[in-house]
Amino acid sequence: MGSPAAPGALELPTFKGRPGWEFTDISGLDLAAFETVSGPQEAVEPAETLFALPEPTELPEGVIVAPIDQAPRELLGSVVGADDVFTMLNDAGAYRAGSFVYVPRGVALTEPIALSTVQPRAGSLLHQRTLVVLEAGAQAEVWEQYLSPAGDPDGVVNVVTELVIGEGARLRYVCGQALSEKTWIFGAQRAEIARDGSLDWVALGFGSTNGRVRMETKLAGQGAEARVTGAYASHGRQHIDFDTTQEHAAPHTTSDLAFRGVLQGRSTAVWKGNIIVDPGAQKTDAFQESRNLLISKRAHADAIPGLEIQANDVRCTHAAAVAQVDPEQLFYLRSRGLREEVAKRLVIEGFLAALVERFEAGSVRERLAEALERRLALVLAE
Repeated sequence: MGSPAAPGALELPTFKGRPGWEFTDISGLDLAAFETVSGPQEAVEPAETLFALPEPTELPEGVIVAPIDQAPRELLGSVVGADDVFTMLNDAGAYRAGSFVYVPRGVALTEPIALSTVQPRAGSLLHQRTLVVLEAGAQAEVWEQYLSPAGDPDGVVNVVTELVIGEGARLRYVCGQALSEKTWIFGAQRAEIARDGSLDWVALGFGSTNGRVRMETKLAGQGAEARVTGAYASHGRQHIDFDTTQEHAAPHTTSDLAFRGVLQGRSTAVWKGNIIVDPGAQKTDAFQESRNLLISKRAHADAIPGLEIQANDVRCTHAAAVAQVDPEQLFYLRSRGLREEVAKRLVIEGFLAALVERFEAGSVRERLAEALERRLALVLAE
């Protein structure tokens, strides 16, 4: 762990001047203008929550859910390195909010683990870190959300997430943010999956004013598999940026990624995805898609898939689309007597339903559908 670095002492990436930042201009961000949160804060009620999470239950023996400062020092940074200004600041911070979750070998949790981080006040720079470790054969479901208090405070939330999935372990990780639309978010999130391990990763991006979140999945062991599902719904002048990577580092691995976004007002979004197949990772099966629905003529989205393939016996495909609401669909619904606003909402709900249907019927699908419905109501009210 390095010594703390002053926010103003590190150079921020330049818009269009550094790879990965071609679509997100953060020249208006002055990190030195925000006060770094330096210790635990009094509990603050969030203005809203994303998920209706269950009350915590008694954990099986050996399972740990603790503040991040209780995580083994040797594991922190083992998955996400300090490779840019934001991860460097997070790594060097004297205090970080967040949690350490550990599930021992062979233990299968029957109830989800709920984690929440609430931005403490306006004008703050909060470093947040999460480490989830599942030993071989373990099973768990973790739901995490980043929120803001009432009053639409400004601030910066700087997130680092590390997911370690052991041999034959299975993790569902649902992570979403409904931050104030005056708050910046930056994230470096990475998962490593061992042999025959499985990850089901869900990301929801609803709040914030601007920022960029990296989501990287490394299928490190033979037979590993990952499914990544993302959704965002923006309005006003929000800017959403997701940069995803599916790295296949071993043979007979599978990944399936699907992102969908709905954009209103003058909001903008970018999804940039990359499938990497390392040498020797034969029999890789990888897919990625990004689809965006613009419900305002002034909204804009970029969807940029990419492939880096260094093996010759693989199946890797991608799809990307940016479109307005289909006028023929609207005409068909209106011809059945529906008002225009009702018809439009049905088209948008159908567009997002394809994501929800990636999950089996039950509590997960219901919670995600409810979160999307609430956000859509806000976006369409503009």
